[in-house]
Amino acid sequence: MGTALLSIGTRALSANYAKLQTISNNISNANVTGYSRQDVLLETSKGQFSGAGFFGKGVNVVTVTRSADKFLTAESATTKATAAMDATRLAQLQGLENVFPTGEDGIGHAASQFLNAMVDLASTPQDLSARQVVLSRATELASRFANAGVQLDTLQAGVTADLKTSVDTVNQLTGNIARVNQEIAKVNGVGHTANDLLDQRDQLISQLSQFVQVTTLPAEDGTLGVFMAGGQRLVLGNQATDLAVASDPMDSSRSAVGIMEAGGGLRLLSQDTFTGGDIAGLLRFQNSDLVSARTGLGQMAAALSARVNDQQSLGLDLRNPPGSGAPIFAVGGPTAGNASTNAKDAAGNFLGNVALTVTDASQLEASEYDLTADPANAGKYLLTRRADGLVRSINNGDTVDGMTVNVTGSPAATDRFLLQPVTRTANDMKTVLSDPKGVAAASPVAATVNVNNKGTAKVDALTVVDHSINPAATATFSFGAVNGSGVDYSWSMFDPATSTTTTGTGTWQANQPIALNGFELQLKGVPTNGDVITVGPTEFPASNNGNALAMAALRDEKLVGQRLNGATPAGGSNITDAYASLMSSVGVAVQGAKASSQISSVVATTMAQQLASKTGVNLDEEAAQLMQFQQSYQAAAKILSTAQQVFDTLLRAAGA
Repeated sequence: MGTALLSIGTRALSANYAKLQTISNNISNANVTGYSRQDVLLETSKGQFSGAGFFGKGVNVVTVTRSADKFLTAESATTKATAAMDATRLAQLQGLENVFPTGEDGIGHAASQFLNAMVDLASTPQDLSARQVVLSRATELASRFANAGVQLDTLQAGVTADLKTSVDTVNQLTGNIARVNQEIAKVNGVGHTANDLLDQRDQLISQLSQFVQVTTLPAEDGTLGVFMAGGQRLVLGNQATDLAVASDPMDSSRSAVGIMEAGGGLRLLSQDTFTGGDIAGLLRFQNSDLVSARTGLGQMAAALSARVNDQQSLGLDLRNPPGSGAPIFAVGGPTAGNASTNAKDAAGNFLGNVALTVTDASQLEASEYDLTADPANAGKYLLTRRADGLVRSINNGDTVDGMTVNVTGSPAATDRFLLQPVTRTANDMKTVLSDPKGVAAASPVAATVNVNNKGTAKVDALTVVDHSINPAATATFSFGAVNGSGVDYSWSMFDPATSTTTTGTGTWQANQPIALNGFELQLKGVPTNGDVITVGPTEFPASNNGNALAMAALRDEKLVGQRLNGATPAGGSNITDAYASLMSSVGVAVQGAKASSQISSVVATTMAQQLASKTGVNLDEEAAQLMQFQQSYQAAAKILSTAQQVFDTLLRAAGA
């Protein structure tokens, strides 16, 4: 009798002590990140049969369990990865926004200042100080373009450094997960869960989600496989697979992330493999946002420099004798690169190469291109514009988007090429004209209105628009009768070099220029029958401002991003509007990323709170249970005391 009571009391004392020990452990770890609340699972001991029925034998301690929720744990890790990706991209975009300042610090303002200096030069074309101001403004403009390119390089270097740091951390975390997996597998056969090891592994996976989004797959031995999107294995059992950062095979200035193969090789992973975490945010910024900013900046630099240089070449400078204007700007040229995996000969040289030539900078797109063989048309190539995904089948030597594509050699069918017509244009922008006399402010031709004219027509503008001009020729326009809303005219042009005269007729319309011999003559007012206007060689280039006015007019010319409508260029933006559009696109991206980051952060926080409420320690509950099982422990001790007294009574009775 006393023995049974003593056994029940001992079991009760042990069970309540186990409860007290576990509750104390919970309280001690309440503020430890990743700790899951533990509890002691008790069960009633199997009763003992007697003639009077079954008598209970007390309580047994089954095991120690942990509060865990697989769904909430997985969702918490996923939302954490998304929040990390959005926060990382936002931080990078905010740095990108600083590359394109507003107001007087911006490229748009510098471009306006440069072209406005042409207006001042037009007022005093022979003034060397005004010419020097033009060159100073040009230098400032080129410097801002180049500095913006350098800042973009700095952002790229930062992305590469952050990728390497993140990958190193990922490798460390996956190694730790593999180690914990091994420890869990060792104790898996004892019939009890290693709660602290499971907490440690869940916490490591949560930390890993800060860098990459992963999914997990449990194994029978208690280990947990960790995979990225597409089934890329990071951890399997006690083996971890390392990631590594390498140069992008299409552009060595950019970085890619690969996974180490069993044989020691590196297999590069697609950006789509990384669906969340810091690495995904960095790759998205590098491959999308940063490229868009580079190509937008390069598009402006290429278009403006080419148009200014072209107009400069159409004028006359102040040297003796006057000559065609030399280029003011130089920029980086277009590039076309082989993928590092393209076919090579025995000497290691690529079998095929691509050369790009800019034919019309005003039609260059703010984009990069992929070039591959067209499998459906032998000898042709598929040109994919990355900015919008437009795919075109082209022939070798075709001109597309203001550039001519020439393929040389014998590329393999699987070869890939990255075409970058404007990516590096801004980085190398500089002024190459240092002599103020070299600014071609004068037009090679000048217009004269006959003093005997009766009409109100005056010369509003005379602009050289084409290199086909013969500046030595003299053109005479004789106006005749009114024809509808216009006035008919005849023209004759004398070429002193060949002593020949060519003639023709036309109809002048208001607000429409008269085009001849590579120039356009714009009139203000209305000519009448018998009026004569002559366009001939400029006699005094030092005082002529025709080309300076033409360059000043570039402020309003839509010289950036034109597209062909049939055979006619259409659309486009002037330089200030193009810069404003680029700033706006970056600003919109920042605001979008900020909204995404705020939303994903709230979701991640909510999921973390739900997980904590389900698996974390509630100190109020633990304190209440501590008092409860303290009393139970005391009651169990009373059972032992009672059993001792009963046993003593039996002994005394037996002795009597």
